[in-house]
Amino acid sequence: MPDPNGFLRYDRRLPARRPVPVRISDWREVYPPAGEELVREQATRCMDCGIPFCHSDTAGCPLGNRIPDWNDLVRTGNWDAAVESLHATNNFPEFTGRLCPAPCEAACVLGISGGQPVTIKQIEVEIADAAVARGLTARPVPTPSGRSVAVVGSGPAGLAAAQQLARAGHAVTVYERDDAIGGLLRYGIPDFKLEKRHVDSRLAQLAAEGVRFRTGVNVGVDITAEQLRAEHDAVLLACGALQGRDTPETPGRALRGVHQAMAHLVAANRAVATAATDQPGVAVTGEGRPARALLPDGTPIDAAGKHVVIIGGGDTAADCLGVAHRQGAAGVHQLDLYPQPPEARDEARDPWPTWPWILRSYPAHEEGGERVFAVAVQEFVDDGTGQVRAVRIAEVTVEKRDGQRVVTVVPGSERELPADLVLLAIGFEGTEQQPLLAQFGVTRNPRGAVDARDDWQTDAGGVFVAGDMHRGASLIVWAIAEGRAAAAAIHGYLGGAGALPAPVGSAAQPLAATR
Repeated sequence: MPDPNGFLRYDRRLPARRPVPVRISDWREVYPPAGEELVREQATRCMDCGIPFCHSDTAGCPLGNRIPDWNDLVRTGNWDAAVESLHATNNFPEFTGRLCPAPCEAACVLGISGGQPVTIKQIEVEIADAAVARGLTARPVPTPSGRSVAVVGSGPAGLAAAQQLARAGHAVTVYERDDAIGGLLRYGIPDFKLEKRHVDSRLAQLAAEGVRFRTGVNVGVDITAEQLRAEHDAVLLACGALQGRDTPETPGRALRGVHQAMAHLVAANRAVATAATDQPGVAVTGEGRPARALLPDGTPIDAAGKHVVIIGGGDTAADCLGVAHRQGAAGVHQLDLYPQPPEARDEARDPWPTWPWILRSYPAHEEGGERVFAVAVQEFVDDGTGQVRAVRIAEVTVEKRDGQRVVTVVPGSERELPADLVLLAIGFEGTEQQPLLAQFGVTRNPRGAVDARDDWQTDAGGVFVAGDMHRGASLIVWAIAEGRAAAAAIHGYLGGAGALPAPVGSAAQPLAATR
């Protein structure tokens, strides 16, 4: 049984981050490994609640991770069993432990009334790293089913589905239009949050379990939907939600130097990957940098020596902030349309265990830059040559009227911020409009996503959808959960024996307070 006094004896603690001057000189992860003593201490704080909201699919983790179980196994030093328990519900805990914002912690009973929730995310990543240290062994592939599945897209949803289906005996081929497998894990997430060795070790496991990977294949262009359906018995679409939200109505949007945030992140990740290949272990900032961040057409999109303005207040904006620091930006401003959130949960607004609206400070924020709240860009200012030189901003108020957001400019509040590079990190509008949609006979809904029936099939029979492509830009745990659930549906569609785990339904949504 758990230690009934653990949460009284120990406060919430996380491992110290690497020092700022050290970490911004390279692209290694911000957090060093936590010592076993710290991890076991923090696991001891788990109360094994009678109703563990942390793994509720609506309030906490949609994967249904058995959090109290593996917390107690870590507390008692039974790491092998903890690894097994964690992997029973989560294909890629080393990803979620690093990238998920942890709704499980927001739903932890210890967090009621401003308390200190268990460090679930940190414990998870330490268990996952322990599994890697012991060697990620491939599961024996069962007798082949004789059925074949194509997975289009190699992000967490597609990879989770591929692994589940391969372990059920189906022949799985993952198609990726990029030159490397991983989706946003590969080129969208900076290395200081997720070093790519974690992706590579998991891909090696999938390959050993029989999953085939085909890179550089743009389905709908390089291979038609008709060809794909002819070669496979079922198709899963897991192409993500990469259509970035834009501001075409803002004067000066077409100026050079104004880009979508993902263009910057992808270019930076490619530069880091190139440097790591050419000179393993080299720092990729400062003098002698072996690769510059470039757009596909060769245009530099590097923050070195520039005044950078990042528009947006979420994860993507924070990623751009960290990248700009490591590229050597002269200065960075991060703009947020909304007022500064409170430091702690407002129980009247966001009662436990819902996801709270609070000020979220990422490691990148302690590395430098200035956050500016309750402002909106009025104009991207031309330097006279077609290059952006500044952004003109104004203070604003934001309110909802009849369900619509209304932004009002405060008179006389306009001012300019210097800007040589502007990055738009204001969200995503769903999956991209691409040839494969029409070829498969599926359409985007008003949210830019692709609808699925209860059995995860689209309007095209035998064509399934999961992850951000289905629900819109969301959390990695929801992507993996949907990938597992869609795999279960495909397994049933193919007549597979038994049933695979399906943690969520196609209409599942996280718990939210209504106002």
